[in-house]
Amino acid sequence: MTLYLDSSALLKRYIREPGTSEVARLLELDDRWVAANHGYTEVAINLRRRLVEADVGPADSLFEEDWARILVIDVDDHLCQRAADLGVEHGLQTLDALHLAAAERAGGPELTFVTFDTRLAEAARAMGFPVAGV
Repeated sequence: MTLYLDSSALLKRYIREPGTSEVARLLELDDRWVAANHGYTEVAINLRRRLVEADVGPADSLFEEDWARILVIDVDDHLCQRAADLGVEHGLQTLDALHLAAAERAGGPELTFVTFDTRLAEAARAMGFPVAGV
């Protein structure tokens, strides 16, 4: 099993909130992680928005270590076009559609799609992905 981590899942590794223990368990069970490159931006912004200043440095350091080991899927023109189709088909927001298209490119239903976004989880299930989180 390889895990596709959307930003809602990845953030739970650095910010303690409901779902944090589930993400920790999944990440311990599988050391092959995949994410789209726009996930970096989502996580980096949210770490600074949601953590107090004293906690940003340690969380950011762990995030940078993790990001170095993640298989990163580039968001290019073809992926954007596929994301547009998926977004319309499944009623997704732009960034969520990009995550779904990236997961499809990275291996499709051979991956476990990890998200805590209900609408994105429903779309991933409709595409045949096993889903963890929601």
